Amino acid sequence: MSNDTPNPVSAAPAATVLLLRDGAQGLEVLMIVRHHEIDFARGAAVFPGGKVSSADRDARWRTRCAGVAGIDDAQRELRIAAVRETFEECGLLLARRGGRLIDGDQRHAIRERWHARVAADAAAFVELAVEEDLELALELLLPFAHWVTPTVSPKRFDTHFFLAAAPPGQIAVHDGSEAVDSFWSQPSAALQQCERRERVIIYPTLCNLALLARSASVGDAIAAAGARTVQRLQPTLARRPDGKTVPVLPADSGYPALSPALMDIVAR
Repeated sequence: MSNDTPNPVSAAPAATVLLLRDGAQGLEVLMIVRHHEIDFARGAAVFPGGKVSSADRDARWRTRCAGVAGIDDAQRELRIAAVRETFEECGLLLARRGGRLIDGDQRHAIRERWHARVAADAAAFVELAVEEDLELALELLLPFAHWVTPTVSPKRFDTHFFLAAAPPGQIAVHDGSEAVDSFWSQPSAALQQCERRERVIIYPTLCNLALLARSASVGDAIAAAGARTVQRLQPTLARRPDGKTVPVLPADSGYPALSPALMDIVAR
């Protein structure tokens, strides 16, 4: 089928974070369940993330970010958005004070003071950094993937996915608004839950879970991502013999194929 759209909706810049830890059975990734009343991926299990805000371009960030050497303004803004959305949606804060990563007690106190304000207005996040004397640890974010929503979609995102090891001592706490639940899962287990229709997971998330499932540990995942060239992917749509349409990635995308059961779930 044709994927051409005469006047496609612009894709909004967005950032998503795959937060990792080594669990008892191997690599685990943090996922949140989005509220069923929001306007994108409602009720789905996803990775924390969201759109870049104008506040992520605030000039004060230039002195409040580590790991920005060699990246341009757009990439810095994506990483700031990634840290902000992670704090807002699941309470984890990739930041330092006095050269040391924020620990669990510090994060708890900061969240108590700031979470409601940041959730209400993204501009409050830079105020948080200034008043709490924090430096965002942007160097902990490793590029993992870059997906763009097909042009036929009415809501489109230009999304950069990042990997990061979960900050030691901090405990994830979903916000209860955009995210109504949060859980750690082995990537393969999340895929199986979707196959059994126990969880709703959208196509890009499924594909990135399948790619992450190739790694056995946080170290393996970070090494694999560092060795892989991130390419911009924009799925196309193909019609199956049964008349349903499915998203299709380029043959050289580097992603493993999803199971027939999962492809049946994402078919429309």
